Formats: sequence, structure tokens, C-alpha cells
Amino acid sequence: MSADQYPTPQKSPSPVQTTSTARIVPLTCHGHSRPVTHLSFSQFVDDNYFLISACKDGNPMLRDGITGDWIGTFIGHKGAVWQARLSRNAHLAATASADFSAKIWDAFTGETLQTLQHNHIVRCVTFSPDDTQISTGGPEKKLRIYDLNKPDATEIGPGAHNGTIRTVSWSGANPNIVVSGSEDKYIRWWDVRKRDIVSAYMVDEPLASCEFSTDGKILNVSAGKSVYFFDGVSGGLLKSVKTEYDCATVTLDAPTRKFVTGGSQDTWVRVYDFDSGKELEVNKGHHGHIWSASFSPDGNLYATGSEDGTIKLWKYTAQPYGLWQ
Repeated sequence: MSADQYPTPQKSPSPVQTTSTARIVPLTCHGHSRPVTHLSFSQFVDDNYFLISACKDGNPMLRDGITGDWIGTFIGHKGAVWQARLSRNAHLAATASADFSAKIWDAFTGETLQTLQHNHIVRCVTFSPDDTQISTGGPEKKLRIYDLNKPDATEIGPGAHNGTIRTVSWSGANPNIVVSGSEDKYIRWWDVRKRDIVSAYMVDEPLASCEFSTDGKILNVSAGKSVYFFDGVSGGLLKSVKTEYDCATVTLDAPTRKFVTGGSQDTWVRVYDFDSGKELEVNKGHHGHIWSASFSPDGNLYATGSEDGTIKLWKYTAQPYGLWQ
């Protein structure tokens, strides 16, 4: 698929942000005591959505996605939490930890429902689109699929990964496709039913992040100073952009054809034009490197998580929204 055919999925109506709206002061969410390593939004639930954060303090937190208000903390891990995700309906949470476990939580009560033991650090975790399965990965170089109704895991592609699996994401466009990204610089698309590889792509620099867009159709990848955008199902490269800065994370808002990055070279959040690759805005506010960025499901804001232990919510609409009234 060419850049001209790039999909533009629909979202809730909201005027596109102008340069001036980016200067509105972001909301700052405190509570973590160490670097925030990963952020993930739920889909809409009763006209609202939620945000979960992973942190090296070992205590993932649940927040109101629009206001950033703290809802609760998941207590139980004995090591840093590298990734945290919510099911689409926000009923469940999943976390990946340095304590050699992944946990499934009741997002309403904070109760641990399942602890999935591994033989090494669990670096990443993700839900299937129907929330009945999760996938995990880490330094064991094993991509595992767990049916939440069964105790045993299924390994996909034994021996395929030649480095730590840093991230795993499930396609929202095709529930049979799960994508892994590892330190061997390869991104791999897997067919869960056949347990076989569909496509693979090797990036030029060490992989940093690999996440689907909110509609599950576009895979956003950051590696070194480059960002890549792939068709989420076929693995075809839609576009790559070489920036001047390290990109530890990238998130795309498809309707406005803009993407946001953060990195380990400075404390700034950058907004780029998808078509030209031109840097449009530089947003300042964090006091540490940016490790994670994610657009909300309606595209009206995006969240960033930093080495400084804070989460910031940045308004991304010209209209009044949330606490920006």
C-alpha cells in the first residue's frame, strides 16, 4: 500500500488541532516514584475511557483517561513493571514485570486474577481483540499465547527470535495476527491459528517501540532516529521517516495525519506531519526522557510517560475538552 492510499479511519468528530492549541499547558499526573515505562488507553466505555501506566516502581496505576484523575494502583508485583495494558472494555488489566511474571487483574477491584510465571523477565504483554487471550514476550525469546480460560501457554514460532522480545501487539483489524518486535531488529507478523510467520521486516537500528494505532490497522514503530508505519495485517511498509532525534516512542493519529515522538536525547515531545515528515511542534514540560506516548481513542488528546515519573496529557483538539474548558 502506498502513502497515497494510507487509511484514514474515522473517529469522534473534533476539529484538527492548530499550532496554537499545542501551547496549552498539559495536565500533569503524579503518583509514580520512578520512570514511567509504558502507557495504554482503553477503548470507550460509557462515554469515557481509561489510561493505565507501567512504571519501574512496580506499581501500575489506573486513571481516568480524559482528566488523568487517579483511580487505583495494582499492588502485587515485586519488580519493575515494563508494560501495562487494559482490555478494550477496561474490565481487565495485564502487566509484564521484571519479577518473572505477567499478571491479569480485575480493573474494578484491583484483585489479581491470574499470575503467569515465566523463567525470566516479562518485557511485554498485550490482549487479543476479544480479551480472551494475552501474549507475552521477553529475554526468553519466546512468544507465548495464553488462553485466559486455560492454564497452559502456546509458544508461537519457537527459535525464531534472536534477541529479547521487547514488544508484542495484537492487530485490531485481524484478530488472528499478533506482531512481535525484538532486539534482533526484526518485526514479525504471526498467524495465531497456524502458529506461523506471515511477514517480517528488519529495521536499521535497535527497535524501541512497536504499537498499533487506536483502530488497530496501522503499526507504528520507532527504532533509533527513524519511525516506520506498516499495514497492520500484511506487514507492508506504508512509510518511514528519518528524524534528527532519537525516537524511543511514536504514536500516530491517522485522521489528522500527524505523529508524536519522544526520546532519550532530551525532554521534549515532538509532533510531525505524516506526509512530509516535517517537524511541526515541540512541546516542553517533562523533566526527563520520554519513554512512551499514546493517542486517546477519540484522538482529542495524547499521553506521554517520562523518566521523571510523571504522565502528561496534551490536548489535541481546537475545541474545549475535558479539563481544558
